Amino acid sequence: MATGCGEKRAALLRRITEEGGFAFVASAEKAAAGDVRAAEAAREMAWEQLHSAPRDEVGAAWRDAYALACLHVAALRGGAGDDDRRAALRALDMGLIMGGGLLRAELEDAIARVVADRRGGRDGDSEAAAAAGDVERWKEGIAGDGDLADVLKLLPVKSLSRKKIERRSCIPLEAFIRDYFICESPVILSGCIDHWPARTKWKDIKYLERIAGDRTIPVEVGKKYACTEWKQELITFSQFLERMWSSDSANLTYLAQHPLFDQIKELREDITVPEYCSAGGGELQSINAWLGPHGTLTPLHHDLHHNLFAQVLGRKYFRLYPASVSVELYPQTETILSNTSQVDLDKFDEKEFSKAADLEFIDGILEEGDLLYIPPKWWHYMSYGADHLFYLAVDLTFVIIYDRALTLTVLSIISSRNIFLE
Repeated sequence: MATGCGEKRAALLRRITEEGGFAFVASAEKAAAGDVRAAEAAREMAWEQLHSAPRDEVGAAWRDAYALACLHVAALRGGAGDDDRRAALRALDMGLIMGGGLLRAELEDAIARVVADRRGGRDGDSEAAAAAGDVERWKEGIAGDGDLADVLKLLPVKSLSRKKIERRSCIPLEAFIRDYFICESPVILSGCIDHWPARTKWKDIKYLERIAGDRTIPVEVGKKYACTEWKQELITFSQFLERMWSSDSANLTYLAQHPLFDQIKELREDITVPEYCSAGGGELQSINAWLGPHGTLTPLHHDLHHNLFAQVLGRKYFRLYPASVSVELYPQTETILSNTSQVDLDKFDEKEFSKAADLEFIDGILEEGDLLYIPPKWWHYMSYGADHLFYLAVDLTFVIIYDRALTLTVLSIISSRNIFLE
């Protein structure tokens, strides 16, 4: 194992040398010999390379180089104290988030060692990190009892006044394929995830703090990804939870499209993949997490894949338009946002987007334990509501026959003082 890791690192340094990274290689070699300053310098050089061009234009070798530098920093910075462990854990998480895949197994092994050491020494302290007030606010948030009339004030006009999304009890896979998957028709499937450990474990904020509190995650700041104020930051999960209690609507912070369950393995054990994801003979390719506060919205957009959206706690509003009305929904002209509509359902301008004014749609509210199937290219809008505390979502992507993908989106938590009622 050690020989294999050494060979990978040596080969990587040769690749970096070929790309002109002589200074990085010199610092990396010093770091391997125990020079912490050289390790920090190497990490900084790799970080600059990662930001020297758009993400898809950065060479894989420099991503792997960044991961290597993070491993060196963690090994040299990690000590017996809590601050040292946190510093090492942050370096390793940064390697997972920003680095390449060559040294991923080394990063994961190093994280496992740091986490095991940390929990062995101060498990009780970690649980105490969630203050009593936070625990009560969490419980209050997931036990909402909102009135439908109040909820409607928060939703786009005409909400819950048209045809509802069809609802079925947990049906056999064969029926799902025959009645919905093949004809690409949306449906809500109830009672399918009641057995998930997440349904009970994630009600306990102390559990989440203990499992993920010190882990670094990438977050986005802004009400929605299409707004001009949108930006990205890297903070710990505990810091993220602190922002959840904030009433600063100008700096709403959320986690989106991040493989959190690959990063934090313990959370992956709290969910299982519904059998509907095997429709078309597919297999799991990736899992991405979504986590955000009250006031965040997912603007009207479509995906190229099949989606299953699973609601673990709380309730959530969905509005869907079929792919046949795509032109009338005024897709963005920018290539990167071409799957997103220019129509803002929360501030609808009927004069500017007249074709969208009278379009038929289906909508509904997802209850706890529901799955929502969203076919490819169906436009969908999601509202978390101004009164929600926060939510957690997970995307599991599957490759199936006919070169299409089936994505399971798991909305695991929406905490709310006034949860949507049907």
